[in-house]
Amino acid sequence: MMKQYLPPSMHDWIGPLTTGLNIVVILLVALLLRLLTRRLLSRLGRHYTLPLPIEMAIRRLSSFIIWTVTLLALLKQIGVQPSVLWTAFTGFAAVGAVAFFAAWSVLSNVFCTFLIFTTRPFRLGDQIELLENGEKPGLKGSVVDINLIYTTLHEIGGPAEGTLMQIPNSLFFQRGLRRWRGGEPVQGVIEGDG
Repeated sequence: MMKQYLPPSMHDWIGPLTTGLNIVVILLVALLLRLLTRRLLSRLGRHYTLPLPIEMAIRRLSSFIIWTVTLLALLKQIGVQPSVLWTAFTGFAAVGAVAFFAAWSVLSNVFCTFLIFTTRPFRLGDQIELLENGEKPGLKGSVVDINLIYTTLHEIGGPAEGTLMQIPNSLFFQRGLRRWRGGEPVQGVIEGDG
């Protein structure tokens, strides 16, 4: 429509100018929508006496939604297709899920190390037995080291007595544990038959 009113030398600029104007309009609408949403949430918060953390959470969620939709609209204006965005997002999500799954056991052991140091189910020098189940004896040894991933036991009894065992720290929170301080039975601990 505008081509007929402009000189021919300006015809090549119509596309980029239209795109630039659309981008400015999209940004202005997003800013206005964000301002209106904040004012509405502020009024609702005062009227219904919402706790501040809930009001802040709703405000952040609304801002996230507004800016996500704005980003998608801007990308569409510059020619990026939604299918390309969806493919990129699912690809990144899949890689992130695989990486999280691969690192899960390591992160679990690191967190369990923190729990071992804070809850103190055992200490260096203690003799412990990690129980398999109620009927079967488990791994038994003297604690010689606790690091971020493993607890090292000097094995007592069993087929490989005297060897060092490294047990993942997360295992201590998945199974029962018997403990003797420095080789002496702890007062009040009842030993089983096994």
